[in-house]
Amino acid sequence: MTATTHLIGKPPRESAVEMTELVLPSHTNAVNTIFGGQVVAWMDIAGAICAQRHSKRSCVTASIDALHFLCKIFIGQVVVIRANVNYAHKTSMEVGIRVESEDPKTGDRNHTASGYFTYVAVDDAGVPRPVPPLTPETEQEKQWYQEAQERRSARLALADRLKKKG
Repeated sequence: MTATTHLIGKPPRESAVEMTELVLPSHTNAVNTIFGGQVVAWMDIAGAICAQRHSKRSCVTASIDALHFLCKIFIGQVVVIRANVNYAHKTSMEVGIRVESEDPKTGDRNHTASGYFTYVAVDDAGVPRPVPPLTPETEQEKQWYQEAQERRSARLALADRLKKKG
């Protein structure tokens, strides 16, 4: 019996997160667009909340990959961050995160960034702990699950190569 067989599977909707932020002057650079690091920080917070909801444990960021900034976010806009668990392994979870900017005057939204963050569930001593399996329900969730498995294999191969370079 593996450590995760006693854990009951959970659908992505049970841990989904939607977070909003207002872009203030302190978040922007000299041309009144948001710092990329600010967007990443908000994405990491939303992703960690999502992973914690799924695992019911504290979670730490293990990797960030396929992070793409697609268009600018300006001062005064609302940032909407959505996070969903795409895949859960023994102690880790891939969380897909999508960022949109919203014009508060028109309500128009633009897809501004996306990325995949991997989190590991840990106990109070920082030791990785088992997480519930993910049970995708919709066709979209099943597709994300399959794609996440492929990304996990690529991440592990890259991590192995980096360790060997030492």
